Amino acid sequence: HILVDLNGYTKGARTELLALRPAPVQVSYMGYAGTMGASFIDYIITDHVTTPRRFFHLYTEKVAQLPHSYFVNDHRQSYPADFSVGELATRPGLGLPVDKFIFACFNQLYKITPEIFAVWMRILKRTPDSVLWLLKFPDAGRPWIHRHAEHQGVSKERVLFTDVAAKEVYMRFIHLADLVLDTPLYNGHTSSCDVLWAGVPIITLPLDKMASRVCAGLLSSLGLPELICETEQAYEDLAVSLASSPAGRAHLQELRNKLRGNRTTTPLFNTSQWVSEVEVLYTEMARRYSEGLPPEHFSFFEVAQPQSSLTPSSTPAPTAADFSSFVTSPRPQLNLVKRRRP
Repeated sequence: HILVDLNGYTKGARTELLALRPAPVQVSYMGYAGTMGASFIDYIITDHVTTPRRFFHLYTEKVAQLPHSYFVNDHRQSYPADFSVGELATRPGLGLPVDKFIFACFNQLYKITPEIFAVWMRILKRTPDSVLWLLKFPDAGRPWIHRHAEHQGVSKERVLFTDVAAKEVYMRFIHLADLVLDTPLYNGHTSSCDVLWAGVPIITLPLDKMASRVCAGLLSSLGLPELICETEQAYEDLAVSLASSPAGRAHLQELRNKLRGNRTTTPLFNTSQWVSEVEVLYTEMARRYSEGLPPEHFSFFEVAQPQSSLTPSSTPAPTAADFSSFVTSPRPQLNLVKRRRP
């Protein structure tokens, strides 16, 4: 009775099928980071950081918020947290300098706006012993990137490109970057998950739209809010600070160590926890439909049963922290056939 659209307006979409209303509850999730703007999509699944309440007016859907990043991951099942030394790529092997600080961005080149590229060029000017590493994603963009770098006073030799690689190869060379710079208008989504699983910090600058806030949600779920910047200047200054002094590089190493430890102890890469949490959202959607109620915005924290709810009612009211290890109490079977929402 719940149909989940994993495509949205992306390649292979079958949006016209959803327009026929084959299911009483229709949900947008994962494939399209934004509102569908369609009356036949009831809910969008997201989270508190990626879609805070102050931005609900940007969505035609009702927002169902998960307690942690909505972005489901399976890296723990697919790739080891640490490859052996022999499995990892080297800087010389990829034609990267061994004596430079490497800023990187592994997003598709269309995500690089003139505004953020100008910030990156200022970062390179303020950190003379650094380079910027990008992917040929696509290769046709390389001469244009080099032209814009030279136009802003940065030698094209400081903007390096390597080939796009298969995932199993790519995961073995991400660690060669010192610091990854996110693209604010449209973040790295899957690529940011790859970078974080590889143990490399990312600096991001969330804006208002969903596509611009995904990386902030990822970092929040990893316990690294210090890498989320509020302004363009703060983004630039943080990048420069982490690259340009012994104290900054020591702090960057602390962030790397924290990230590597948090990968296996925080929710972002805990797939089974994500499953338990998203099932709470689906149960609430089904409940509202079975009771003849229209879709409405709701949060996981409003509908889940925290651990403390199993104790006597005299205990204090639960807080958000109580849900970190929640259990879902048994719910009655829902009759989804007899009642129809108008």
